[in-house]
Amino acid sequence: MGSTLSDRQAVWAFMLGCCAVTIGVVLHLPMFLMGRSMGYRLSGMPMDMTMIGGMVLIVIGVVVAAYGLLPRNLAAQRAASAHIEIAAPEDAPLSAAHWRLMAVLVVALVIDVMKPASLGFTVPGMVAEYGVPKATVSLVPFFALMGTVVGSVLWGIIADVYGRKASILLSAVMFVGTSICGAMPSLAWNIGMCFMMGAAAGGMLPVTYALLAEMMPNRHRGWSLVLVGGLGAAGGYFAASGLSALLQPIFGWRILWLANLPTGLILLLLGRMIPESAKFLIARGRRAEAEQVMRRFGAVMTTTSEPIAAPRPAIRLRMAGKLWALCIVAIAWGLVNFGLLLWLPADFVAKGYSVGVSSGLLAQSALIAFPTIGVAAFLYSRWSTKWALVAMILVTVAGLIGVFHLESVGSGSPVLPVALLIIGSNGIIAILLPYAAESFPLRMRGRTTGLVAACTKGGGLLAQLLSINALVPSMATVAAAITVPAMAGLLLIVRFGRETRGGDLRDLEDAP
Repeated sequence: MGSTLSDRQAVWAFMLGCCAVTIGVVLHLPMFLMGRSMGYRLSGMPMDMTMIGGMVLIVIGVVVAAYGLLPRNLAAQRAASAHIEIAAPEDAPLSAAHWRLMAVLVVALVIDVMKPASLGFTVPGMVAEYGVPKATVSLVPFFALMGTVVGSVLWGIIADVYGRKASILLSAVMFVGTSICGAMPSLAWNIGMCFMMGAAAGGMLPVTYALLAEMMPNRHRGWSLVLVGGLGAAGGYFAASGLSALLQPIFGWRILWLANLPTGLILLLLGRMIPESAKFLIARGRRAEAEQVMRRFGAVMTTTSEPIAAPRPAIRLRMAGKLWALCIVAIAWGLVNFGLLLWLPADFVAKGYSVGVSSGLLAQSALIAFPTIGVAAFLYSRWSTKWALVAMILVTVAGLIGVFHLESVGSGSPVLPVALLIIGSNGIIAILLPYAAESFPLRMRGRTTGLVAACTKGGGLLAQLLSINALVPSMATVAAAITVPAMAGLLLIVRFGRETRGGDLRDLEDAP
């Protein structure tokens, strides 16, 4: 009875927190609407008490929602579940519950990815409104990207300690709160709030991979991870560009941040369709709910005589080697995606290529993304998880060598090296996080996948920092420099990587 009462209080606390955050955001809308006659420009307008009160409500709401989501008696729950192992059988078929979970997570990722993807569409409006150089406004995407690095690590830890669903829902609550970025009258406030937005958004992707890896039957796990992540990422970029085209001409650049409110609330509603971990429910004494989740997803429970032991030193070394390998590749990918591919168009124009050729490079990136995701999913699930990642790194390295050669000789067509870079980088990001989620045991899956995700943004941070300070070297130097970590990560994956296709994730606890 006490447990039921505690659960009810937790639900009410979460709902009350969500309401407080939503009201806090709504209290900022009058400031936005006051700028209607000026093209929704708010620069220089004073922040009134209503807005300050809204900020206080948002902070209180996040704290109350967190109180409602985070479990009590965590040590006792861990002890209760130490002998329990839950997994779907190898040959379990995909049920309607699996397909529904995949669809929900794709939509969640689209909503999550579209916000950081909107950064590029807001920069021109900020430059015009605040009257500052583009390099200064570039601090907004820089700090937002820094926020995603922090968020990826933070939410990964929360997911391992408090559960996957709790971390997803708490991230969504913060996501709603950061809508007020669109009503901030100063650039400094925009920078601060966009950091928080990045922190809220940064954890969704790794936690989603961890949750999906644990809910899918072994033989369907690989392709579903790649497909859900790939569709969510690509769909997020398309959604961002679509919203910008539809709304920005009418409401200005700020509407792209205020859209966090309705999309964040949709994310919270979708949370009802995301299952809680059966092991977590059993640990809380909610066995009937746990059995219902296991029936829906075809999972079975086994009880061990001894709790899961800590890994042996040799296993810890192999895990550390895998983590280093994936983090190094992630940094190299960030440098390619957020640096080299964005710098090449201007470099080609400076070398005499037409604007059409140079600007077409980024268009090719969007067009090639979807078929590359399909190829990556096929290779990952039908051939090899480890060697599919190695192959995509090799394609990227070939593109880097092609760019280096093109820049060194000063002539030739950029089409092939750029195509290799686009195909390889899209393939890497489609495979990297799913492979990370399948390569580490349950107790550390959230934080290791989050760390790898943070490293993808870390490479982007370094690239942004070079751009802001006008320190970008020649493209030949950039290509040569990125090749070094890419090859180092590849060699480490060959040495420490493990084939995960169709394997049981429970075997990771004591794999050689």
